[in-house]
Amino acid sequence: MQSINIDALSKMIKSKRGDRGLREVAKEIGGVSVSTLSRVENGNLPDIDTYMKLCKWLEVSIDFFTTGTKGGDSKKQMVVANLRADKTLPKDISEALIKMINLAYSNVKD
Repeated sequence: MQSINIDALSKMIKSKRGDRGLREVAKEIGGVSVSTLSRVENGNLPDIDTYMKLCKWLEVSIDFFTTGTKGGDSKKQMVVANLRADKTLPKDISEALIKMINLAYSNVKD
């Protein structure tokens, strides 16, 4: 059974939002209310429509936060989420690191 890793989703949203206000970010995402964004940041599962908008804003696939897949996937997802959310790394560097991590995990046998 698959489910959403709400902790990883919440952490990545908070990290990308940084010190910007909820209203500003909700407007940037589009179609997500301030109260909904706050609830998701506080660990509540969003509806599918909101989830898809959040994934698009976070620039990840909709299956990025799913759990219940291969053993190393959840660890890899957390590393990738942190790299994408890290504002100190230039985007091209974080994406290069993500490619390396994906390659490394693809070579691991279950």
